[in-house]
Amino acid sequence: MNEYPFFLVAFACLIIHEMDAVRCHEWRVLPITSWMEDKLGFHAFMWLHLPLFVWFLWALGGSSERARAAMDALDLFMIVHVLLHIVFIRHPKYEFKTVMSWVWIIGAGLAGAIDLVLTRIG
Repeated sequence: MNEYPFFLVAFACLIIHEMDAVRCHEWRVLPITSWMEDKLGFHAFMWLHLPLFVWFLWALGGSSERARAAMDALDLFMIVHVLLHIVFIRHPKYEFKTVMSWVWIIGAGLAGAIDLVLTRIG
């Protein structure tokens, strides 16, 4: 894993972004949770992340082929994730308005793109 520094930066930015997502009430914007009462949406948002992070960690800790496939999938997700934030930026309940929030969002996408280019093209 140490030979993929851009992936590590991307994954760290994604994790920090998820912490920021709680502060910014991201469940109020996501189609799967936005219709829920606030407390239920928060709980659903938190619980839905458990299997995601368990899967990420399981896949990253597996064989080199499985780990690389997971890294590629996460790299692509982090790029698409930036685009999703751009799509939702005008949502009335969107709260990712600070430079710090966007450092984590764009940082994950940019580092993921660099990792993908270096490992798949370079």
